[in-house]
Amino acid sequence: MKHRALIFWSSGKDACLSLHRVLQNSSFEVVGLLSTVLEGSHQVGFHGVSADLLAAQAQALGLPLSLVPIPAACPNTEYENRLSRALKVHQNAGVSHLVFGDLFLSDIRKYRENFLRPLGFELLFPLWKEDTTQLAHEFIRLKFSALVCGVDPSRLSNTYLGQPFNEAFLHSLPNHVDPCGENGEFHTFVYDGPLFKNPIPVTLGTIESDTLSHSIKILLTN
Repeated sequence: MKHRALIFWSSGKDACLSLHRVLQNSSFEVVGLLSTVLEGSHQVGFHGVSADLLAAQAQALGLPLSLVPIPAACPNTEYENRLSRALKVHQNAGVSHLVFGDLFLSDIRKYRENFLRPLGFELLFPLWKEDTTQLAHEFIRLKFSALVCGVDPSRLSNTYLGQPFNEAFLHSLPNHVDPCGENGEFHTFVYDGPLFKNPIPVTLGTIESDTLSHSIKILLTN
């Protein structure tokens, strides 16, 4: 009997590569995607990706999408209450495992484990501690397609916004920037690849500054 797994979905490359890994494991059945979105804007926080684009990804991947609205400045207690209620629905439907695209930030992993394991879930981190340069090249080699949708301007120039995540992008990164942007240097939106039934049309919109997340985002529309 396969374990039913839910992917924590940010819309970006790490979540997508984690999904790809879990789908290759015959012990698991991926039953859906779960994303937190900001109330009002209905966007993924640091990525700035709209709920409409999340829905387009889910449709192209052939997986149900669950959205959990949270306030823009959300205290941990409120975040945990809302997420716990949403996850209880999935747990009642047989979900036993939660999948994350975290790479090496131990404090974030520890927080997830301390919060979610007491709720009765097993946690999977398919990419954990793998070399991020190799992971970045693997994503490209597998022929996934992604765009840079957000940057931390203190770490990476906003001239990178809207650029494709490809070999040229990787070669152009400053030495202090992680190739997967795990320290928050940049964020991506995946719009095509071997898991997708169809590419998602994406139009680059205006560039906006987000003081809450200290990031600069380019709005994407489909």
